[in-house]
Amino acid sequence: PPFSTGEARPLRGPGRREIGHGALAERALLPVLPEEDVFPYTIRLVSEALSSNGSTSMASVCGSTLALMDAGVPIKAPVAGIAMGLIIGGDGAYTVLTDIQGIEDALGDMDFKVAGTADGITALQMDIKVKGVTPEIMDKALAQAKEARLFILQKMLAAIDKARPELSPYAPRITRIKINPEKIGTVIGPGGKMIRSIQEETKAEVEIEDDGTVIIAAVDGAAAEKAVAMIRALTEEVEIGKIYLGKVKRLMDFGAFVEVLTGKEGLVHISQLADYRVARVEDAVKVGDEIMVMVTEIDSQGRINLSRKAVLEGTGPEQARVERRPAGRVERAMAIPHERRGLGERRPGPPRRPFTPSREPEPPREPPKHPFGRKW
Repeated sequence: PPFSTGEARPLRGPGRREIGHGALAERALLPVLPEEDVFPYTIRLVSEALSSNGSTSMASVCGSTLALMDAGVPIKAPVAGIAMGLIIGGDGAYTVLTDIQGIEDALGDMDFKVAGTADGITALQMDIKVKGVTPEIMDKALAQAKEARLFILQKMLAAIDKARPELSPYAPRITRIKINPEKIGTVIGPGGKMIRSIQEETKAEVEIEDDGTVIIAAVDGAAAEKAVAMIRALTEEVEIGKIYLGKVKRLMDFGAFVEVLTGKEGLVHISQLADYRVARVEDAVKVGDEIMVMVTEIDSQGRINLSRKAVLEGTGPEQARVERRPAGRVERAMAIPHERRGLGERRPGPPRRPFTPSREPEPPREPPKHPFGRKW
């Protein structure tokens, strides 16, 4: 702004100075910005110098780097800048100045701005008032600029040495996740029912691309995480041996049905409800309870068998399957297939009439006569 250099003029649109300095600072920072798939946000940097006796553009580069790291933008490397000057005498002698002040910029012969990281240069700008500079002067100016740049970077890294791992919890979020393209219809739902419910509950905007990329834009981190969790629950496949926090949906005499993922329910057999013998399902769980269960089996029809006992005892799904279907019961059933299990012998019934499809039909019978000789 004009007040940073002692000028008194109205603050209208950006002038030549603001546009030029902004373009230089932008060029210095562009090479270290993350790719869109890593950080899919629009970045707006505002640098206002309250006063100046040096290069406001190079100060903006340093300040912008600190601001980016403090905001959680994962830049590839910090960037610093320095303005170099030059004074050439009448006899050809010269002196290269480092970090020139305002009077050295006005009366000197060169304004050479150098910005970059510890490994290289990202932007250059030179203004000279002489016919040209020799390669020797350029070598010396670049060498001094590197030394000054590394010194400034050392001071900057003492304040903040790397980007913060996360954005502010109050900052808007844009999250990208990948799902199986075959699950796009599941997330959208019939007539867009599911995706609308996600957006209404989380206040987030959800967009789905044909390749399975889901873009979630939310006003804060909590809303984004909730939307991601809901989409993951819709698209996640149940895994054998994995433990889930499920909600009891229905109770039956033989067990409880528990929802482990959105729209995916499994059966916890009564023998797998606890690490002790359960007489009635109602004694162990109630509808609405949240319990930890392990997926022990998914049969050929996609039915899910769960075990709470395996979680409590710390056993695996194989042990839970063996305990639920002991081999002895199968062997007894195979050895005595016709046993009526204590109900006694079946009483013999009347002899069955043989079925003879070739048997001729019997002749029709005469209707009975009316007792008074009348017709029926």
